[in-house]
Amino acid sequence: MPAFITFGRILFAVLFIYSGGYKLIGIDATAGILTAKVTIPAVIAPYTQQIETFVGMPFMQLLAIAVGAFEVIAGLMIALNVLARFFAILLIIFVCFATFYFHDFWNQPAPDNYNNLIQALKNLSLVGALFIIAGYGRGPRRDDAAYGDV
Repeated sequence: MPAFITFGRILFAVLFIYSGGYKLIGIDATAGILTAKVTIPAVIAPYTQQIETFVGMPFMQLLAIAVGAFEVIAGLMIALNVLARFFAILLIIFVCFATFYFHDFWNQPAPDNYNNLIQALKNLSLVGALFIIAGYGRGPRRDDAAYGDV
């Protein structure tokens, strides 16, 4: 049974590794999507301008790099079973925010909202799987029964 869990964890993590890598390859496209969907609050706008001048690139490009790198790192950590519980909890928060901002089917008219509804439901199932990983953490130790096996 632990081999199935390991294999499932690796297959699950492929989604985040691929998605993050895709964001890193297309940084300009990702930054464009972020610019269209995310609004910087006026309270933190001066700080983002300071970051832009320090780094020398637009904040949304920097955010695109950070999001892509986070997805790749979190996916690898879950696949390798290193700090799996911690990264699963971070990914739960990330997926919930991504669903709210990017798959807002409730703000779209009926025929156009179907694809975003499917994406939101997919993200809901991902959150469920992440809760399972967060609940079990690294999984059973050698001398423990594997998830109820006796």
